Amino acid sequence: MDLSGKVAVVTGAGRGLGRAYAGALAAAGAAVVVNDVDGEAAAQVVGAITAEGGRARSAVAPVGSAEVADLLVATAVEEYGRLDVMVTNAGILRDRVLWKMSDDDFDAVIDVHLRGTFTCARAAAVRMREQGTGGRLILISSPAGQRGNFGQTNYAAAKAGIVAMARTWAMELARADITVNAVVPVAATEMTKSIPVFAPIIEEAERTGAPFPEWLRKDEGLGTAGDVAGLVVFLASDASAGVTGQAIGIGGDRLALWSHPAEKAVAFADGGWTAEAIAASWQPGVGAEPETYGIPAPKVPAPEAQGA
Repeated sequence: MDLSGKVAVVTGAGRGLGRAYAGALAAAGAAVVVNDVDGEAAAQVVGAITAEGGRARSAVAPVGSAEVADLLVATAVEEYGRLDVMVTNAGILRDRVLWKMSDDDFDAVIDVHLRGTFTCARAAAVRMREQGTGGRLILISSPAGQRGNFGQTNYAAAKAGIVAMARTWAMELARADITVNAVVPVAATEMTKSIPVFAPIIEEAERTGAPFPEWLRKDEGLGTAGDVAGLVVFLASDASAGVTGQAIGIGGDRLALWSHPAEKAVAFADGGWTAEAIAASWQPGVGAEPETYGIPAPKVPAPEAQGA
């Protein structure tokens, strides 16, 4: 993938997945604006990219407001003359169960994830439409937004909203040749280290450099941040010109296309449905096979199977 001549902004690029995205885009030839709220972390990413012969500069600011979104786009244009790719990756966590989640917990996550995606994508779309040469909006979602997750009301709501925005903007920006897709990544990060079944495996890999076991990379689709970055490079490239409005999962050895919500079962009643009629027909009718909810628990193979 040759991204020479393209300019990208990656939000939340100081560490983890965002750092992997920025590094992969730069390695493919793109000039990258590395955004993070942590100036030292952003500077380290810029240093690593430039040490490899890439082009990058930092823009230290917390995403969420229109002013910061405009700043990121302006930084790309002033430094490199244009903007071709916006990767909205910045995020925070404030996990609490519903009855313990405060207004501040909810608002902080929504502001960074959902509003930050909206403002950065809007600023990028305005610039890309002015340039008249198309562009790429790559929005980072999560399995929690597709399935729900215990203790993550705010995070799951934001990530679900991001996929909905991708589908909407794909329609609105099609005539401008701007594609919009949501990436649903699964990778070993500080977040996944908190999952008890994954923690010792991730810690062992970090300590010894040992690869993740095959069952983890395939069955759970969990690998390194670098395993996810290839999808972002593809979506930033000319090769993905026909891909838009999609939610695409990636992690470990696994690449997947998430389905759009659709009616699973339908029934009709002449004159409409009363509550009594719904109750009588629910179990044998549309409710016969209810949908699952929540991220499935990892299926850890027996020790002898892991070593097979």
